[in-house]
Amino acid sequence: MAQIDPINLRGFLIYKGFLDRSVQEALVSEARAIAGAAPFFAPVTSRGQKMSVRMTSAGQLGWISDRSGYRYEANHPNGVAWPAIPEVVLDVWRAVADTSRLPDSCLINFYGEGARMGLHQDKDEGDFRWPVVSISLGDDALFRMGSPTRGGKTESIWLSSGDVVVMGGDARLSYHGIDRIRFKSASLLPNGGRINLTLRAVDQGTMLQQPSKP
Repeated sequence: MAQIDPINLRGFLIYKGFLDRSVQEALVSEARAIAGAAPFFAPVTSRGQKMSVRMTSAGQLGWISDRSGYRYEANHPNGVAWPAIPEVVLDVWRAVADTSRLPDSCLINFYGEGARMGLHQDKDEGDFRWPVVSISLGDDALFRMGSPTRGGKTESIWLSSGDVVVMGGDARLSYHGIDRIRFKSASLLPNGGRINLTLRAVDQGTMLQQPSKP
């Protein structure tokens, strides 16, 4: 992992080129192993709209989006427990998160050709003292950042394979999303696409609450 200073955009700390190729390859290998145990699935919103990404998770909890709302669950939709978060993934958290608190969940999103993620807040964790750490692997993605309130001006930056983003402090509840990817712009994934690993520390009491609705 490179010793570099992050770019600060709207409170988002963006570590460009933080992970070298060998670490990226190790992370992809671990993501594939996780998906082998807990397969990628196509999430839908509470309104029944199919998302363009496919997702799975690792850790004590996994994030779920379906007609019941957005929430964390202890098991994959098929009933199996989520695999543990690999150490190589936790090492990234330890390097940038500035806390001894380890994440409970690693959400894994796969972006194929044409996939995107609309502006949203990460707000289902129950305790917002802890940052969210996002790892980019594969194709370039146009990352859009807003403010903690919907609407207003936004700012965008291209994220490349090996970039890491930390959302904490003032940016913890800021809206953000992926407008598009440059399909097959990187060689890490031979068939193209982007893998995004998002590490979150979750208040486990949220499992007992009603699912949140967008």
